[in-house]
Amino acid sequence: MLDPLKSSDFTPFLHQPFCIHLDGIEPIQLEMVSVIESDQGANPGVRRSFSIHFLGPASSQYLIQHIYRLEHDQMGVLDLFLVPLGPQEGRMRYEAIFN
Repeated sequence: MLDPLKSSDFTPFLHQPFCIHLDGIEPIQLEMVSVIESDQGANPGVRRSFSIHFLGPASSQYLIQHIYRLEHDQMGVLDLFLVPLGPQEGRMRYEAIFN
């Protein structure tokens, strides 16, 4: 369940790999590189919006905007809608937003 997750649930895993398994290709590892909380205050009892950013492997190929199943050793399995933001030093940046 993604509903109860907060930004603080992700911060311990900064710079750790999250793995995506797609049919017919080797698993893709994304490195979580930032957790960013929204500047807008949340109502009491409502989760504050945040985003997490990932860097893909060095490659000229990248993932399209889509829901992907990411696996992490400690967090388990998360189905996240990832959006490519553009390349950074030969690696594609991706964002997932939590409202």
